[in-house]
Amino acid sequence: MTRFASHIRLGASKARPALGLAAAAMVASAAAGELPQDFVKLADVAPGVEQDMRYAGPDNFTGKPAPGYASAQCWLRADAAHKLVEAQADAHRHGFDLVVYDCYRPRRAVAAFVAWSQQDADQTTKDRYYPNVQKRELFAQGYIAEKSSHSTGLAVDIAIKGRDFGTLFDYFDKQSWTASADVPAKARQNRQTLEALMRRHGFANYPREWWHFTLDGARDAESFDTEIK
Repeated sequence: MTRFASHIRLGASKARPALGLAAAAMVASAAAGELPQDFVKLADVAPGVEQDMRYAGPDNFTGKPAPGYASAQCWLRADAAHKLVEAQADAHRHGFDLVVYDCYRPRRAVAAFVAWSQQDADQTTKDRYYPNVQKRELFAQGYIAEKSSHSTGLAVDIAIKGRDFGTLFDYFDKQSWTASADVPAKARQNRQTLEALMRRHGFANYPREWWHFTLDGARDAESFDTEIK
């Protein structure tokens, strides 16, 4: 959900890879909004990707909307959005489509998740999201972190629309590890299909979360706390 992958540093914008005309159009499409620099709204560039933005509502491991999610919109940095456009086109050619659960995540939401993990009295979502892990162990076991690649706009939580992946999104358990053998064969196949698709388009999977993918450069990229509107 929140981890960084080890990738090559992206420096100033002049050091970023050329995005081409399509990506330049994405940047222009965001000019009227209040997005961080070089960010776009996914709906403007990849309408074929379904958005089920879990932290904008109560259907998530905290049981309530996260701070900073004033709108259920997927924002991404333009280079990540460009790659996701390619991934969706690739998926569609193979007869399926993608759905995103989270994209850019304001830093205030990350801080709220850390604070939630330390509130022992609030166990309202334990049975659904972390039945086999003590709440205070979520941080130590790598399910929640102080910093998130999502805050750079270079990470997505994603699935194949309508497919079974063996666990819920944000289910904190070893069953959610991408290579877990403790899920049905069809779910393992779906995880492999998603991982291979995203890898072809430059996204690396976080092995403890089948849904979490990060584009190269997130570790050292700038993070933001702009509210999603």
